[in-house]
Amino acid sequence: MGSDSGQAGRHTYQSLTEDGLLGSAKLPKRPTGRLIMHSMVMFGREFCYAVEAAYVTPVLLSVGLPKSLYSTVWLLSPILGFLLQPVVGSASDHCRSRWGRRRPYILTLVMLMLLGMALYLNGDSVVSALIANPRRKLVWAISVTMIGVVLFDFAADFIDGPIKAYLFDVCSHQDKEKGLHYHALFTGFGGALGYLLGAIDWGHLELGRVLGSEFQVMFFFSALVLILCSIIHLCSIPEAPLRDVTTDIIPPEPAPQDPPLSSDGMYDYGSIEKVKKDYVNPELAIQGKKNKNPNEQTRRAMTMKSLLRALASMPPHYRFLCISHLIGWTAFLSNMLFFTDFMGQIVYGGDPYSAHNSTEFLIYQRGVEVGCWGLCINSVFSSLYSYFQKVLVSYIGLKGLYFIGYLLFGLGTGFIGLFPNVYSTLVLCALFGVMSSTLYTVPFNLIAEYHREEEKEMQAPGAGPDSNGRGKGVDCAALTCMVQLAQILVGGGLGFLVNTAGSVIVVVITASAVALIGCCFVALFVRYVD
Repeated sequence: MGSDSGQAGRHTYQSLTEDGLLGSAKLPKRPTGRLIMHSMVMFGREFCYAVEAAYVTPVLLSVGLPKSLYSTVWLLSPILGFLLQPVVGSASDHCRSRWGRRRPYILTLVMLMLLGMALYLNGDSVVSALIANPRRKLVWAISVTMIGVVLFDFAADFIDGPIKAYLFDVCSHQDKEKGLHYHALFTGFGGALGYLLGAIDWGHLELGRVLGSEFQVMFFFSALVLILCSIIHLCSIPEAPLRDVTTDIIPPEPAPQDPPLSSDGMYDYGSIEKVKKDYVNPELAIQGKKNKNPNEQTRRAMTMKSLLRALASMPPHYRFLCISHLIGWTAFLSNMLFFTDFMGQIVYGGDPYSAHNSTEFLIYQRGVEVGCWGLCINSVFSSLYSYFQKVLVSYIGLKGLYFIGYLLFGLGTGFIGLFPNVYSTLVLCALFGVMSSTLYTVPFNLIAEYHREEEKEMQAPGAGPDSNGRGKGVDCAALTCMVQLAQILVGGGLGFLVNTAGSVIVVVITASAVALIGCCFVALFVRYVD
């Protein structure tokens, strides 16, 4: 009985548009213009991210958020994302919307991003106009702003998985590689433009006076850019609905009534739990021609328990790739989240806790402004490096790109921490861009390589129902939720390190050490397809 249930567990569900039934169908070559259109959403997303990075701290300070709630604001969103991202990724694998599987989720998350920005950039003004009581106004302003920040972060982090899965669904392997490079290119451009607009003092310009404040100006630009880029993205490449694909390929066969159901059995990575209904999914009946197990013909329903079992049984090379992604993002976020503070306190020698009219505080503010220019340099070089990656990969391969990205970032941040200097720090910000581009492209290129390898195995003679299939949505979501886990680790651990060491310089040294550990990991444990 145990071997039968294990065998049944290995016959996992495969979407018809995934690598199983349609894996052999050759996807058409996508025009470069369509791939650029697909990448525009990354421009809009990163533009909004840059605006948040520039304005969220001033907004939180202006509404009077207590310091005790800072950790709640920064940790709640990644915790939610880490728990829910794989669930939504797997659910999108089986979405039956007429508009496709990924685009309904992308549209919903874009709307949540807009709502989050509206709340945290405009919430204080709206609350002030509606509530006169100072105490109630303070409580409502803090609450609305916190909800806006958490909602925006949650949606902006979450949206990356469906975007990547959408690209993987509709593109051939060569177009996937090109598409990922365009994603990284426009991510850098969007961040650079967002930081540049955030550095302008809109409050003293005519547009700022017309709209009310610089917060309303940035909301206007952010909403406009995000809406336009999202429309272009959603109209870029047609996405076939799941049931339409099924009907076009094989007509559904009559399904047996009341199939027997077994409650035991293992769950493979990317599979979901099976629940009995009073009908059989006609698409699964197609697979029943291959594997006669009636459990495969029942409709599946997503549960958190089944997903955790599925993720726990992921193949080792996927697990190692997720760990390397976690290490990389932990190092990157450790440096980026505290970089402007590092510039103000360590490089410029300012004091953020002194009186606001003191020389020390003004020096600190100047360091923060220069730090923003450093982040702009990071975004520009991220775009440039993503372009040169296409040339470098033919010489050093994905392994070389992955290793070099971690190595340069580790050495650069180490040098900045040991020898803080304004000009050398700004120059070495270019290495942050190398790491950023690496994290946005190489891991997803490896996922695409793994999918192509499994696709070939499915097409090999003798490959039958034992082939282990997964949804691309779960693969992308499992990788993307490592970003949220890194945010949790950074938000929960670095504050303690800074308080213990008494200096923010420990953040940069930690980022360097973690990146160098990541160098060894990507060289020794990550699997690369020849």
